[in-house]
Amino acid sequence: MTLAVFFGCAFIAFGPAFSLFIFTVAKDPLRVIILIAGAFFWLLSLLLSSLVWFISVKASNSSDPALSRGLLIFGVFFSVLLQEVFRYAYYRLLRKANEGLAAISEDDTSSISVRQMAYVAGLGFGIMSGAFSMINILSDSLGPGTIGIFGDSQFYFITAALMTLALTLLHTFWGVVFFDGCEKSRLWVVAVVVSMHLLVAGLAGKQLRKRLLHKTLSAPSLVRT
Repeated sequence: MTLAVFFGCAFIAFGPAFSLFIFTVAKDPLRVIILIAGAFFWLLSLLLSSLVWFISVKASNSSDPALSRGLLIFGVFFSVLLQEVFRYAYYRLLRKANEGLAAISEDDTSSISVRQMAYVAGLGFGIMSGAFSMINILSDSLGPGTIGIFGDSQFYFITAALMTLALTLLHTFWGVVFFDGCEKSRLWVVAVVVSMHLLVAGLAGKQLRKRLLHKTLSAPSLVRT
């Protein structure tokens, strides 16, 4: 049963993203490089967010519930803003790279458009975010233990898988919209993306608050959105 839960949740969480990778990215080496680099940029934001979270927790009184709640709110919003800063930095990097590719081509055009780069970069952000969201949960699904035996929800694993799927696709969507806003200098579009990301992270953080008060919250869990 645990093996079925593991593969079922894994396919739900990563099946659509894997399909997008196979059919739209894998055949083009340049797109693969852009996707891997996008995942790397998300990892850099995770590293810095985790560092700030670690320092904040060590420098505070963890026995104070109000302070712990404030740290959680700060950590969630800081990590989201940092992810968007790295998304913008990656946009600038890809824009420069695209201009370089166009300069060395025979017809002065790049082999990949900005919209295509936005999609692939967003998918890279989403896949890496989803991996950090789900890997520990998938490990727990293999047992030992039975979910819900003490009255908790029996739909924990399936809910986590669906949440991971949603976040992966949202990051892809956010990447496309964010790059388009930067390309056309529409700051309100960028603000909408950041606001939506903050909203999703805030809703997730609300669910994580109880875990924080019981000292079970880790930095990867905090910044995975």
